[in-house]
Amino acid sequence: MGFVFYEKSPRCVSVETAREIVAKLPENVEKVGVFVGSSGPDWVRVVLSAGLTAVQRYVDPRGEAGQEKATGRIFTQPPKIFMAFPVEGFLEMGVSLDDMASSFEHLRSEAPGQPPIPEGVFDTFVLDSGGSLNPGGTGKAFDWTKAVRLSEGMRRGGLKLIVAGGLTSRNVGEAIGILHPWGVDVSSGVEVSPGKKDREKVRTFVRAVREMDRKVGG
Repeated sequence: MGFVFYEKSPRCVSVETAREIVAKLPENVEKVGVFVGSSGPDWVRVVLSAGLTAVQRYVDPRGEAGQEKATGRIFTQPPKIFMAFPVEGFLEMGVSLDDMASSFEHLRSEAPGQPPIPEGVFDTFVLDSGGSLNPGGTGKAFDWTKAVRLSEGMRRGGLKLIVAGGLTSRNVGEAIGILHPWGVDVSSGVEVSPGKKDREKVRTFVRAVREMDRKVGG
């Protein structure tokens, strides 16, 4: 379950609200804080205060991730770290997804003499439909076929891919069939309004995902 702490998002929640919800969730549910750039609250403080188990950071294609100091602090006692990439933003900047695929294959390679990278650290990546001005939450799907080689490179590198952006119960099967991701991320596709989820839409989405899982697995 994701908690958005990006102030410009209509789904932004307070630390207090997140803490109240987290306290009621089963232990085996991942509690993910979503952050963008260097603006907003200190994400290390938010993680500790709200009891989150993972952090999802949106990477700015212009190189303004604003996470260097926080990353150093996270590694001392790490929650899981998911890095999110706004696909359209990278394409706007002329970044080659094929080059990214090659980089992903070697991302977690262990250098001689270096300690192994902990599980959950830089092994899960989110591909979203956002651009340079809007990192995510667009409610629109990106062209999944453009990211096929990228998803293949991730799998070869032992990485987990999560597909986000404009997913609904009607199109999530197609996204899974094209990119074969480890997971999918849905928000607007199961809402009646920004931040307000519809229970039946959630159930229908989950059924669609499980049905496609059975087909792919078979």
